Formats: sequence, structure tokens, C-alpha cells
Amino acid sequence: MGKRSRQRQKNQPAGRDDRDNAGWGAGYADIVKENKLFEHYYKEQGLVPDGEFEQFMDAMREPLPATIRITGYKSHAKEILHCLKEKYFKDIQELDIDGQKIEAPQPLSWYPDEQAWHTNMSRKIIRKSPLLEKFHQFLVSETESGNISRQEAVSMIPPLLLNIESHHKILDMCAAPGSKTAQLIEMLHADMEVPFPEGFVIANDVDNKRCYLLVHQAKRLNSPCIMVVNHDASCIPTLHIQSDGKKDILFYDRILCDVPCSGDGTMRKNIDVWKKWTTSNSLHLHGLQLRIAVRGVEQLAVGGRMVYSTCSLNPIEDEAVIAALLEKSEGALELADSSADLPGLKWMPGVTSWKLMTKDGQWFSDWSEVPSSRHTQIRPTMFPPKDPEKLASMHLERCMRILPHHQNTGGFFVAVLVKKAPMPWNKRFPKLRKDNSSSSAAQTGCSPAATTPADAPCLPESAAEEGEEAVTEGKVEEEAPKGASLAQETSAKQEGVCGPPPLKKMKLFGYKEDPFVFLTEDDPVFITIQSFYDLSPNFPKLNVLTRTHEGKKRHLYMVSKELRNVLLNNSERMKVINTGVKVWSRNSDGEEFGCAFRLAQEGIYTLQPYIRSRIIMVSVEDIKVLLTQENPFLSKLEENAHAQAKKLGMGSIVLKYVPNPNNPEEPQCPIQLCGWRGKTSIRAFVPRNERFHYLRMLGVEVFRDKQGTGQKRTDGEKEGKEEVEDAVKNEGGLDLENSDENGSSEPKTDGVKQETSS
Repeated sequence: MGKRSRQRQKNQPAGRDDRDNAGWGAGYADIVKENKLFEHYYKEQGLVPDGEFEQFMDAMREPLPATIRITGYKSHAKEILHCLKEKYFKDIQELDIDGQKIEAPQPLSWYPDEQAWHTNMSRKIIRKSPLLEKFHQFLVSETESGNISRQEAVSMIPPLLLNIESHHKILDMCAAPGSKTAQLIEMLHADMEVPFPEGFVIANDVDNKRCYLLVHQAKRLNSPCIMVVNHDASCIPTLHIQSDGKKDILFYDRILCDVPCSGDGTMRKNIDVWKKWTTSNSLHLHGLQLRIAVRGVEQLAVGGRMVYSTCSLNPIEDEAVIAALLEKSEGALELADSSADLPGLKWMPGVTSWKLMTKDGQWFSDWSEVPSSRHTQIRPTMFPPKDPEKLASMHLERCMRILPHHQNTGGFFVAVLVKKAPMPWNKRFPKLRKDNSSSSAAQTGCSPAATTPADAPCLPESAAEEGEEAVTEGKVEEEAPKGASLAQETSAKQEGVCGPPPLKKMKLFGYKEDPFVFLTEDDPVFITIQSFYDLSPNFPKLNVLTRTHEGKKRHLYMVSKELRNVLLNNSERMKVINTGVKVWSRNSDGEEFGCAFRLAQEGIYTLQPYIRSRIIMVSVEDIKVLLTQENPFLSKLEENAHAQAKKLGMGSIVLKYVPNPNNPEEPQCPIQLCGWRGKTSIRAFVPRNERFHYLRMLGVEVFRDKQGTGQKRTDGEKEGKEEVEDAVKNEGGLDLENSDENGSSEPKTDGVKQETSS
């Protein structure tokens, strides 16, 4: 027993080294990157240009390059890019590590403004090489604070093709883990001067646990315009909004439909796909993908745009779904030509002919060839349309397929659909319903418009796959008149009246969420907040919410006016996981200073435009002092900031830096930090990774030492323990023991000892 155990230990490190040496797609030393069925299938389909198939397969076997995307809003993103280029990429030029030549990171040619980069460095090299230690810590820290996203290059494409503007209402149907959702939020906030864009993003995922991963990604962007919901995308409920005093149906201007797929375009990073791939994967998924796409276009506004994407190269999951969708739409949808939208991106046009293969190698090129025993597995919508004119009018060549060997990426498929008219099944009423609409309305005491099944359930699975005409009549009435209310079950039950099946009670899985409770304008909580922070008259009090009906309000959050509208009108029909950005946190002992709520760093950029007092204008040197010292005396600030601070009483403050365009050496983006003015000292309440982020932007190199026990500051700004301790003593016993969840500290005045979490 002991011998076997020792032998196992002896063999273990070698396996780990193999995994590290294999680079990004490592850890699968025992998986052979061969699948004869895969090669045979794609050779027969003819998706790869003549003479390039070997290159295609060689690229599939290579590890995927590391790619990063600079996130955040425009002016901040520019500063991070400047920091990356000037400090980190210059050090990496032509390095040689363990015999491997390291290429300097290069920008993705097709991504706007050099905001996305890729490099051939493996994770092992980035983690282990002393020469790259600073770069590694920079990546880790900036990723944690949400300023950099490690996102695969091809996954960045769909949001770019949506052409988002700040007023757009956006639905992300299958959103987790959330890197594309983050792109959508950034595009909404293109103008940092507007704290509440008119648009919003509703990010949905069917998996309750993955929804929390989605929340984590979205929260890093601190936006009041994002809501995370938990539903099956194929029957996501129709939402209502209040418009001009009447209930209206919510249609989205933009929809991202990145559906679940077999993932054979991800073989470079998901090595186990080599072993698991069979043709039956795509046959099983086609129906679900089509149902999700159908549900998406139903909720799309006329004139709106939906992007359908998969990380699969298989036409059954790609062109077959698009062709079936276009055929069902009867001209209501068309494929947009996006060839000029991303100059520099290499892609192959969509195909107009393809075949099916079963896992035992049997081929079918037409539905008529399929034996009846296979009709449950193989559906007519999986084949190309027979009619050549109809096929030509679909313009399937406008679909885009990205092949791995063309630009050293993963495989991907994307298609852009534009809605020209309501879907045909949304315009059709069954005859019996028309004849009896007035009488049924009279019996239920509502208008004829109210009998439209605006919230009817989706097509049954078989109908969605086959496109049967009969079932479409029970679908969602999309273009219902203004003022359409919920479907009246009673009207559907009337004898002789054709209507949708009764609504199933929605099953909610996962954790029970706290309620979202909006405050009223005369809520007592605003009395002290209003006077202490001198809120401007146009501050939208109605947009403030809390997460409890009873007891003291611990945190206050803000959402945009449009999301408030969605929340108030749909609380019974959707499961909301998270929404709103935290703007205030309770600090009970702060009442003696005039307000029980201190500002929260997450919501400072949203809230600050409405605050007219408690603001200290600071310089670059002031910010360095505030972020590198725990509790500096007021005298440590420069003269201007010191004079402003002396005029303010104790309590929560905003520390605001405004860029000077005449001094390009300084950061050219606004910086706003939450702080606390004590008796004789001042401090910033900023989470650790955000501190590091702002210091780097100011030219201070901050990184942790190898043991992770502390942090080094290369500009020599180190403060003695005695000085910090003196500051604490003079502070009147400020206790920072209780930290909120973002890592910033909660000030208390009755403590004796100071402990910080930052």
C-alpha cells in the first residue's frame, strides 16, 4: 500500500508539468487529438476551402492563443490601454523564456480602437517566469476589478455586430458566463457623462448557478442598467411595461441569441470535445436552438436586429436553423449583410447545401431519404430548402463562419437577422376567436383587446421543429394593440372559443431571492440623505430600491427608470436574480454626523452627478497619498484639497479628480472615490484591486511580493507603521472592522482598534 502511494506521488509532478507545458489547452495529456469521424464529416461537408483542410486540422490541434479585452467605459479603457502599451508590452518585446521565443502581444486587427489583444504566451510562462511577474499580477488584479476580461477572440464578435446605441433595449438570451453581456453594458455606457442611459440589458440564463456567475461579471461594471433573470430561453416570458398610462408589451431593439451548441469550434481549448464529438450532438440540439431563435424573433421589435451565434461549425446547428427561421418568417425576417462591419476579420460565407450523417456513418441529403424509424431524431428543418428560388432569396451566404486557421482563433458561426414585419403567427387570429371576441370580452368585463393571448406559452417542441401551421395560432400575439393586458384565462375557457392552452405555473428553481422594494419619494430615509449630500432636485428618488420589506434598510441600490418600469410590471412572471447598483450603505454610528448612510464606491459614478456637497476636488498627488496610506492626516493633502477638507464636517465624502487636458502626463479620465473625513485624517474607501488599478493609472507600480504577504511600491512611497498608528489614535478610534462585500471598509466610531480589509 505504502509503496503504491509513494509511486503515485513520484509520478504526479510529471503529469502537472505536462499540463503546464501544454499551454492554454493543457491538462489533458491522455486525450489524443484525433477523431476520424470528425475529419470525415467536415471533409464531406466542404466547409473548408480546397487545399486548406490539413491546415484547418493542424490549427485545431494547436493550443488557443491567450486573448484579453480591455473593458470598462471609454476614457478609462483608453488609460488602461496606454498603461499596457507603455509599461508592460514594451518589457515583453522579443523575450526568450525556456527556449521559447515570446512574441509581444498584438492587437486584434478587426476589434475597434485596439481594445483586444492576443499573445502566444502559455499560462505556465505567464505564471512562472520572473520576467513576467509584474505582467501576470497586472492581469490578475485588473481582471478581478473588471478592467480586463480574458475572453476568447471569436466570442467578442456577436456584440460588435449588434450595432448598439445607448437607448436600445437589449435581451441576452443565453448569457452566462457573461463576457458578451459585459460588452453589451459597455456599449450602452459609451458616453460616461450620462449616468442613466435610456437603454438596458436583460441577461438571461436557464442555469440558476450560472446566473450568479453572470451577476459577478456584470457587477464589475457597476451599471444601473443591467438585470439578470433565470428562465428557459426557449419560453422566456413576454414582459410588459407601462407606456403613457397603459400597459404595453416590451419588444427589444437588439437580441443576442448565443445558443447552446455542440462546441466543436472550441476543440483548441476544450480538449475533451475530441473524444466526445459525434454527429448526434448536433441532431439533438437543433430543435432547442430553433425554438430559442423563434422565441427571440418573436420578442424583437420591428426594425430590430438579432444576432444568432454558435461556437460550432456544423451546418445543422448553423445554416439549418437560420434557413428554418427564415422559412417560418414568410418574409418577416431577412439576413443582413455584415461584411463591412468588421474590417480585418476573415470569414467564410454561409453554405447553401449540406448533408446529415448519423453516428454510424449513414448519410442523408434530403428528408425523403430518411426512414420513418429515424423521424424522431432527424427533422425536416435540418435539411436545406428544396426550392432553388426560395434558397437564393434567403441569402445564406451572408452568414459568417470563422475557421481557426485563418486568424489563429477558435471556430465560430454568426448570422445577423433584421425584422421587417411582425411574425406571421402573431398576426393571425383563429376564426372562432374573432367571432366571439366581443361576447367573451363582455362576459369577462374587459375590452376585446384584452383577450389577446399576450402571454401565451411557446410552441410545443414538435411544432417548433416542423413549423406546423395549426399550432402557430396559439402563439404569442406579438403586435397586440396598446393597452393589451394579460391573457384572460376565463375567455379561453368559454365554450366554442378557440384559445391558448391554460398557462402553466412557472417553476422557480434555485435560491429564493430577496424582494426588490422601491422607495417612495417621501420615504423618511431621504430626509437626512437629501440634506447631508445636498441632492439636486432632479435626483430620481423613485429609482432607489432596497432588498427588504421589513426592518432597517442596510443597502440602497439604484436602477434606471426603464428597468424600474420592467420590474414593477413583471414581478409575478419573471425570476429576477439581481439588478441595480449599490449607492449607499448603512453606517448606523454615522447618524451623529448627520446621515446614517455612507456612499458606496460601486455606485459613485452613477450617484455623483446628483451630489452637490461633501465633494473634495483632489490632484494626482492627493490620490496617491489617499491610496497608498491607510489613514493620512489632512495635512498630507495638497493645499487646495486640505482647505476644502477643513471646511467639511466628519462623515462620508466624494474625492473627485478632473483631468487636465493641458497636462497629457496625467490621467485623462475622471476619477471619483468614496472617502471618509475623520477628525484629523481622511481616507478612501476603495476595494484593494481598485486601489491597485487607480495607482497604476497614476504611474505608481503596485504589486504583491512572491509570498503574497504584502505589496511593493516601486516609487518609494512607503509609510511607516508609527505614522499610521498615530493617525489611528488621532482619529478618535475609527473602527474599520466590518467590511461590506466589495472589500471596502465600514466606518464605525465606537471602536478602539483599527483593522482594514484593503
